Amino acid sequence: MSGICGWFGSGESEASNVALLQRMSAPMRAHFAARSESWANASAALACAGGNAGTYFHRDGKFCLTLIGTPRLRGSAHRAEALAKAIGELLMAQGASALTQVGGAFALCFLDLARGRALLAVDRNAVHSLAYTTASNSLVFSTNQNCINIHPLVSCRIDRQSIYNYVYFHMVPGARTVFEDQSRLGPGQYLEFADGKARLGAYWNNSFDEQDSTAFAQLKEQFLQTLRSGVRDGLAGAASCGAFLSGGTDSSTVAGLVTELQGSPAHTYSIGFSAQGYDEMDYARIAVRHFKTNHHEYYVTADDIVKAVPAIAAIYDQPFGNSSAVPTYFCARLAREDGRDRILGGDGGDELFGGNERYAKQRVFEHYHMLPGLLRSALIEPASGLLPDAVTPLRKLRRYVEQARIPMPRRLETYNLLERFGADQVFESEFLRSIDRSEPGRLQDRAYNATNARSLINKMLALDHQFTLADNDLPKVTKMCELAGIEVAFPLLHDDVLTFAAHLAPELKLKGQRLRYFFKEALRDFLPQAIITKQKHGFGLPFGPWLQEHKGLQALVNDSLSSLAKRHIVRPAFLHELTAAKVAEHPGYYGTMVWVLMMLELWFQQQGSRQ
Repeated sequence: MSGICGWFGSGESEASNVALLQRMSAPMRAHFAARSESWANASAALACAGGNAGTYFHRDGKFCLTLIGTPRLRGSAHRAEALAKAIGELLMAQGASALTQVGGAFALCFLDLARGRALLAVDRNAVHSLAYTTASNSLVFSTNQNCINIHPLVSCRIDRQSIYNYVYFHMVPGARTVFEDQSRLGPGQYLEFADGKARLGAYWNNSFDEQDSTAFAQLKEQFLQTLRSGVRDGLAGAASCGAFLSGGTDSSTVAGLVTELQGSPAHTYSIGFSAQGYDEMDYARIAVRHFKTNHHEYYVTADDIVKAVPAIAAIYDQPFGNSSAVPTYFCARLAREDGRDRILGGDGGDELFGGNERYAKQRVFEHYHMLPGLLRSALIEPASGLLPDAVTPLRKLRRYVEQARIPMPRRLETYNLLERFGADQVFESEFLRSIDRSEPGRLQDRAYNATNARSLINKMLALDHQFTLADNDLPKVTKMCELAGIEVAFPLLHDDVLTFAAHLAPELKLKGQRLRYFFKEALRDFLPQAIITKQKHGFGLPFGPWLQEHKGLQALVNDSLSSLAKRHIVRPAFLHELTAAKVAEHPGYYGTMVWVLMMLELWFQQQGSRQ
C-alpha cells in the first residue's frame, strides 16, 4: 500500500515545484500517512508515500529513485534502506536492461538528472499500476491517476472510448486509461523519457517453452520448491500474516503452505453468502479441517453492499465493475480487524496452470477447425443453418457450428452482455459516433497473438495474464486491501512460479478436458480430495437475486441509474428495460449489467466530488 507521483522536464522554480508536489501527493498521503519522501528541483519532482514496509527511496548527486511494493534484486539480499541505491546504480550503469535483475512486485521511477532521462517500470504482473502522460515536452506520472490530474499541464478529460471498453469488459483494459492521453504500463513494461520524447519497451514477455519433456517426478519437485519460495517471500517482512481462503485449489494451497512454512496454524479468512448457489463456505471448512488453520468467517449481506459500495467505487482511479470486489473487501477487512498486517491471495493459479472452464470449452470448439476447410464451408455450415430449433440435439449442433466458426479470441465473447444487447440498444447514438466499436476485439487479438505460444491453451493463458489478471483480478484485490488497510501478496505470481509455468508442457495444463491437470496431480497428496475434484465456482456476489427483494439496493440502483441517464452515454430506455424487466427474467446474468452501470455512475460522482 504505497504510491508514487512526480514529473520530469517541466521546470519552474524549486519552490513552485515543491508546492505542486505537495498538492499532487496529498491523495497518496491521505491513504499512506505513515511515511512519505519527496524531492524536487527546477526540472523534476518525485514523491512516494507508504507504510513502514513497501516504500524505498534514494537520492544523491547522481540520481533519484523511488520503489514501491516488494522488490528484490536477483542474487543479492540488500537491506531495505540499501535496495533503492543498489537498483539505481544498476540502472545508471545498464539502463533499462537492468530491470531483468529486479524481481518481486513493484513500481519504480528513476530520474537521472545528469543525463536528462527518466525511467518508469512495473513488475511482470503489473501488480502495482503506474500511469503516465506526456505534455509540453514533460512526463507526468503516478500510481494514482487523480494525482496526475492535479498537474497543470495535464487535461483530465474523460476518454469516451475507455467508457465503451469498460462496459464491454467491466474494467478499462490497458494500455488505455479512463482519461484522454493518459496510459498505463502493462506487465513487464517500462517507459524511457529523454529530450521530451517517450519510448515504451518490455524487459519481460509472456513467452512459453512448449517442448519441455522433463519427467513428471522432477517437475513435481521443482513445482513444490517454487510454490514454497512464493509463499516464503509472501510471508517475509510481515509482522502478522493471514491468507484468503475461498475453498478452491489456489487459496487452499497457499493456506496449507503458510501453515507448513511458519510451523504454526495459518490465520485464514473466508466470506460466505446466505444465497443458494453462491456460498462455498463448506469447501473452505474442508481446507480448515485438513490444515488445522485458525479460521475466521464473515457472511456478507445486502446491507453491507449498500454501505460499502460508495467507498469501493471511490478508491478506484477509473471505473471498475467486478462485483467480487465486495466480498474481497470484507474478507480483507476481517483479516485487518483480526490484527493481520498482510494477507496472501491465491490469484494466478488458473491463469498460469489452466484452471478456467473456458479453456476446456474452447478446446471442444477447436475440434471443428481440424475438419477440412472445404467440408466446413461447402457442406457443414450451409446445412447447419437449416437445422430446426424444435429438436434439441439438432439445435445444439447448429449452435456448436455457429460458435465454432467464430475465430479466437473473439469466440470468448459469445456471452458478452454488450454483444448480446447490442451497442445500439445500450448507448446513445451521439456517444457511439465518438468511439470505435471494434477496439475491444483488437485489444484481445493483440494480447492473444503477442505471445510465442502455438498451443490454444497457452495463447489463452497469455490473453488472461493481461485481461484477467493485470486488468481485473489484481486491481480488484490490491485496491480492496488498500481500502481495508492491509497489505497483500500473491505467492502464485512469484517470478519463479511464472517461469516454471511457462516451461510446463501444454498437455500438462489441459489434459483432454481435465483442467490444471499437473497442478492437481502434483498436489494430490497435499490437498483434500474434495477440493481437488470440486467444480470451479468463483467468488461471485448474489447481487442480482438480492436486488429483487432488498429495498436499500433497489434505492441505490435507481438513484445511480437515474443519474447515469442524464449523462448522455447510456439510453434511458435501455436502463428502464434493464431494471423493469430483464433483471427479473435472469437476476444473475442481467444483474451484472446493472452492477457495471451502477459502479460507472458512482465513479463519476466520486470524480465530481474531487474536482
